[in-house]
Amino acid sequence: MLKFMLWLILFALCWPLAILALLLYPLIWLILLPFRILGIAVNGVLAVFKAVIMMPARILGG
Repeated sequence: MLKFMLWLILFALCWPLAILALLLYPLIWLILLPFRILGIAVNGVLAVFKAVIMMPARILGG
């Protein structure tokens, strides 16, 4: 009986948090989208920079 009561308390406390998380997830995803795009752009710039730095080694056959 104690275990059942603990489950009821857990259910009463957690379902509002779960609904809040479901409602806020799209908003948070939209807020973080520019940072993802910036990360992709920075990754591309660093890849080009690495390719330019490594080009002499590739030309020499290393």
